[in-house]
Amino acid sequence: MQFFIDSADIDEIQDALSMGMCDGVTTNPSLVAKTGKPFRKVIDAILDIVDGPVSLEVTTLSYDEIMAQARELAAIAENVVVKLPLTPPGLKACRTCYSEGIATNVTLCFSPTQALLAAKAGATYISPFVGRLDDISSDGMRLIEEILSIYEHYEFETQVLVASVRHPQHLAQAAAMGAHVATIPHKVIGQLFKHPLTDLGLDQFMADWKKVPAG
Repeated sequence: MQFFIDSADIDEIQDALSMGMCDGVTTNPSLVAKTGKPFRKVIDAILDIVDGPVSLEVTTLSYDEIMAQARELAAIAENVVVKLPLTPPGLKACRTCYSEGIATNVTLCFSPTQALLAAKAGATYISPFVGRLDDISSDGMRLIEEILSIYEHYEFETQVLVASVRHPQHLAQAAAMGAHVATIPHKVIGQLFKHPLTDLGLDQFMADWKKVPAG
């Protein structure tokens, strides 16, 4: 399973890279806006240190404008993946990108049928938002299970990129189901290491070490 970090903060990305927890990066307009820096400055900094896929999102909704932005974003670097909205113009653009060899990440997926459409359009990745489904009392992880089953039945090459990951259990369940990728906020990456028994065990080891005679 690949780990992408869902961030546009260069310090967070560097920290994840240093731990081997960053196979790629996903960004969106909200994450870029949080940095308070110009888009191109943020993106160039990320691409300078990340060799894996870096998802950059289009910021328009009409097919022609989506394609103009998609081509512009894809030209920035070979590892750029263009994020497209799961709309009819977005899927039409996905198909065009597929024919032009542009990698795509179809985002804001909330149903199995949407995921099926994205795969048929040739998406490189589909991004189901599990946390946002949980927020409305739906079952986000059930969606991952359904998408993986559909893709396996029809041997689609589209990879399932689990998004809107809110806590370690989302990641554990996604990994157990065989999801290809999870994009994880820096905060949640930090939570993955935490377990009270690990902390208790380390405290005991350190306390016992102090009792060992010197020399």
